[in-house]
Amino acid sequence: MAEPVQVEAPPLRRPQIVRQNWRDLVFLHWAVEPASLRRFYPPGTEPDTYEGKSYVGLVPFRMTGTGLPHGPAVPWLGTFLETNIRLYSVDATGRRGVVFLSLDADRAAVVATARSVFGLPYRWARMRHQVHGDTHTYSSSLRWPGTSASSTIRVQLGDTLTPGPLEHFLTARWGLHVARAGRTWHLPNEHPAWVLRTAELTAFEEHGLLASVGLQELSGRPPDHVSFSHGVPARFRRPTLASTPRPPAGR
Repeated sequence: MAEPVQVEAPPLRRPQIVRQNWRDLVFLHWAVEPASLRRFYPPGTEPDTYEGKSYVGLVPFRMTGTGLPHGPAVPWLGTFLETNIRLYSVDATGRRGVVFLSLDADRAAVVATARSVFGLPYRWARMRHQVHGDTHTYSSSLRWPGTSASSTIRVQLGDTLTPGPLEHFLTARWGLHVARAGRTWHLPNEHPAWVLRTAELTAFEEHGLLASVGLQELSGRPPDHVSFSHGVPARFRRPTLASTPRPPAGR
């Protein structure tokens, strides 16, 4: 049975390994049938669901201040743009998480480090973020061997959004699942609860991005849910096997 959705992050135990800031995030989400996504999940995990649906997320944002738990940010990792495509997972212990199908970034060193150390599917891309008042525009063009994909996402921000059960399901995620070295791992994180705003999607041009991760059936279909956040600081703990029992509640 899946653990309850926790709006506040469980305390992150030591050893912590990375800190970073996630800024100016656009959340685009499509509701899909869980069975259509099962092929993407690492062993020991499956689609997490809300009211019988699972979700595909497309999230462009800025990353800043990446570094070790203490001390200055690492200059060659610290600040970059990212666009990720993600799914929502639950493992055999009931632990909820995120599974990334792709993480496109405009910093080649980040791509190489994340792929080699954590086994995450980072790809190098040319990216741009523009802000004009309450309008945010993200553009991306993939620079990855054998793959051609690009996207432009523009949103007009609205009022503060009071999150409901769906927003909590999509954003209160305290770790990620990843297959690495023949095993499935869980990489825990913590951050403050999201402060969300409503957002109107005023432009969405997607040329092969969803298809590049095997989700071509979503191309041309508008997202079912759009929101925005100015961001949160986040920290990560050393990964553990996804089969590791969850700590008792309150610990």
